[in-house]
Amino acid sequence: MTIAPIHRTIEVAVPPERAFELFSTRMHDWWPIGHSISDDPRVAIDMAPQVGGWWGQIGENGTRAQWGKVLAWNPPGQLLLAWQINAEWQFDPALVTELELTFTPVGMNTLVTLEHRDLERFGESAEKMAEQLRNGWPGVVQAFADLANGRLECAPACSTK
Repeated sequence: MTIAPIHRTIEVAVPPERAFELFSTRMHDWWPIGHSISDDPRVAIDMAPQVGGWWGQIGENGTRAQWGKVLAWNPPGQLLLAWQINAEWQFDPALVTELELTFTPVGMNTLVTLEHRDLERFGESAEKMAEQLRNGWPGVVQAFADLANGRLECAPACSTK
């Protein structure tokens, strides 16, 4: 069974260098607070800026809930992440679906493209997860664009910083 990748594209009013930086280093400022895999209230989202680097959330009590790892770190044009969150919304080191972000210059702006692929790797839950992710990514991408476009200084999620 093959499931079509999820694609989302949005243009933001910053150059690729800034878009890449906002996506990779200020994720906590725009990632929706309800999108969490831990019961420990989230105080940060962290991403190590290197291939093999950890990415995930850090809770109020210092707990780290891994979401995956960095597969490619190519600023300012591409970021490739392993999404290792299973159908139970828990980290699964044996699962790897790929989340690729590209940042393409369009004049003074950037076209940001998200592709979430290899969804069939969710196994029996693949279609259910694909539907949930198809419904979830538009809001996540829009929250990023709101920060990049200056319509959001800090998401409600970062009010606990």
